[in-house]
Amino acid sequence: MKIEYKNKVKKSGLTGTQLIAVGFLTVILIGTLLLSLPCMNRKGQWTPFLDALFMSTTSVCVTGLSLVNIYEYWNFFGQLVILILIQIGGIGVVALAILFLMIMGKKVTLKNRLLIQESYNMNSLSGLVRLTRKILLGILIVEGCGAILSAFCFIPEYGLARGIWVSIFHAISAFCNAGMDVMGGDSLSAYVTNPWINIVTILLIVVGGIGFFVWWDVIEVVRKWRKTGFRNCLSKLNLHSKIVLTTTGILIFSGAFFIFMLEYHNRATLGPLSLGGKIQAALFQSVTTRTAGFSTVSQAGLTESSALISSILMFIGGSPVGTAGGVKTATIAMIGACTMSVVKGEKETVVFHRTIPRSTVKKALAVFFISAAAMVFMVVLMSIAEAGSLTTILYEVVSALATVGLSRDFTAVLHTAGKVIIIFCMYIGRIGPISMVIAFRKKGRKKIRINYPEEEVIVG
Repeated sequence: MKIEYKNKVKKSGLTGTQLIAVGFLTVILIGTLLLSLPCMNRKGQWTPFLDALFMSTTSVCVTGLSLVNIYEYWNFFGQLVILILIQIGGIGVVALAILFLMIMGKKVTLKNRLLIQESYNMNSLSGLVRLTRKILLGILIVEGCGAILSAFCFIPEYGLARGIWVSIFHAISAFCNAGMDVMGGDSLSAYVTNPWINIVTILLIVVGGIGFFVWWDVIEVVRKWRKTGFRNCLSKLNLHSKIVLTTTGILIFSGAFFIFMLEYHNRATLGPLSLGGKIQAALFQSVTTRTAGFSTVSQAGLTESSALISSILMFIGGSPVGTAGGVKTATIAMIGACTMSVVKGEKETVVFHRTIPRSTVKKALAVFFISAAAMVFMVVLMSIAEAGSLTTILYEVVSALATVGLSRDFTAVLHTAGKVIIIFCMYIGRIGPISMVIAFRKKGRKKIRINYPEEEVIVG
């Protein structure tokens, strides 16, 4: 029943992946038209189409790269449009459409459910609408808590009205891993040693980036904590949650350690800070590369080694079914586990005493290599279009492809060709390179499955 209906959907028009890609593109174009209006900026002038397109794309794709200072250029209405675009990008076009259907009391059809399944990359149609409702409610609660906690710092500094606005904008931007702010300064550099803002922002970034499925799994474990004990609760986590939480923890703390060591004496970054400040800044830098885009230290001031580590962390990104970009932690975990199985001489890929299906490992390899190929191709294009060091160009391209938003002061000096390349990078980064390939490949006749004889190939 499900397969037959899905085939009918595909024959009647666009596939689910194509609809998602077109949906994001439509929102970007609407945002572009709105942001180009004179009433959206402080100068009262028309914003050039390419600049408005860049701002709309970076908002919907929750990237955070910006050609101008958001607070100084855009007025309240422009900032509001940007915030709405960030929220749409963080929630997802499909989930937002389902929300409107539920508000209007409309029935969520099987076609809608198939789109949700495609959007969240799930294997089953059961409970999708309930899951979407839980996700939307969870987002509202987390962002609300983030805004309230941020207000304790921002209201005393900016006053009641602007403090509330800055807190709301910051909470949504941090949770959606957008990395944009309306403070008017150099991102969060003024709060580099402020433990309150550091902790609140880090929590929002991590919670948004670990993925919605992990939320509910952890919540269920916490509920059972008192009955079964902490150690037994951890064993109750499903395999996906274990992989995501373990990989996330390893990446954050190892990244913070290397950045701390490499930047300890660097006067442009951690050098002038106290020991506690250095630890905070190193940890924040490691977390923000999980596709958040906020910065408390100068990205241009990073050593080349730290910039390389940050680029690797950005390329990996967050976790599946969350607000973060990148190739995802689970993808890297699968490739790592597969590599270890080869080293150990094992036939199957095993993680936490569970055998991973070969189709999952193959998909992880495809995601990684298509993303890596896209990155290399875009770096070469950017090197042709713009003058800059390889480190700076790599940093900018990876930041755009992984929808991070960190920049080594390169975005503001881009020419037309460079802007177009970064816009395209942000778009395919949000949709996913492999999804783009699937969405726009040519449809042909259904291939007949043929089993060919095996033959060995020498590798390594």
